[in-house]
Amino acid sequence: MAILSEVMRTEFITVAPEDTLGEVAEKMTALNVGSVVVKDFGTLIGILTERDLLKAMAARVHSSEARVRQFMTVNPVTAIPEMDCEEAEQLMLDRGFRHLPIVEGTDVVGVVSLRRVVAATKNAAAAR
Repeated sequence: MAILSEVMRTEFITVAPEDTLGEVAEKMTALNVGSVVVKDFGTLIGILTERDLLKAMAARVHSSEARVRQFMTVNPVTAIPEMDCEEAEQLMLDRGFRHLPIVEGTDVVGVVSLRRVVAATKNAAAAR
């Protein structure tokens, strides 16, 4: 059975709450990621996703003026690296989100997408 540490991305983007949505969107596009971790003074305080950016655009905000803090999800649900991928998949489906920060203690060590988790559980089921 696969665990999150085997499928999470350890290269992720960290942004500050005062960063603009435009700056963050550029970074996300450059690394081809669907979410960023938001930290304030080194502490995880939120996550900003593609959906959040879409909501901002629907609100007709200007990307060079709107700030991450206005659109991020505050205090996101997190998981530990040892969590089973099936458990993570169920958590993400039940809660309706597609990106999950992975933490060890208070440190963010990775981010996993629902796509990666589903692929891992599918591959594990096929190997049985």
